Amino acid sequence: MRLLAKRSFCRSGLTLAGCVTAASALLAMPSHAATFDITSKAVQDGGMLAKKNAGNNPQNKNCDGENVSPPLAWANPPANTKSFAIIMFDPVGRGGLGVVHWVAYDIPASKTSLGEGEASKPSTEFKGGKNTPGLLTYFGPCPPMGDKPHPYVITLVATDMEAGTLKPDMTRDELGAALTGHVLAATSIVTRYGH
Repeated sequence: MRLLAKRSFCRSGLTLAGCVTAASALLAMPSHAATFDITSKAVQDGGMLAKKNAGNNPQNKNCDGENVSPPLAWANPPANTKSFAIIMFDPVGRGGLGVVHWVAYDIPASKTSLGEGEASKPSTEFKGGKNTPGLLTYFGPCPPMGDKPHPYVITLVATDMEAGTLKPDMTRDELGAALTGHVLAATSIVTRYGH
């Protein structure tokens, strides 16, 4: 496409110097904006979560981790982003009905990361929503022993809603309804965990 544009500049009657200048300017232009993306120092997209990131519940032998939320970082949100939301979902859990492990929202646009373990406890910076176990904080994976490692999709949503405007304690479905018409972009990282 750039070559075609360069040819059209050079055929439009510009002097040779003008043609070279116009073509050079065209080639110097970025082909697209930087991509909205979420990453983690602890796990690569498609990689395995550490045992410490698994859920912890002494009454459930499948929850043998430390319940430490993984660190996350994000960059290049869309213009006009005013807040973020995060959802961590296991689509295979509960026999394919899915398990919501984490819901967080009203994260200010100025925040670009979460430290390790930051989401494992209540925050004064954002609201925790209700996950499948009924908690308002991160609760790590507890797939059944012997299962193939489950996928865990961590989705970051950029919204045009001011941080602090949403009601507390929402479920994933309630958050989805509240954000309808306010989502600017979303990005995700998929991690896995099994015993």
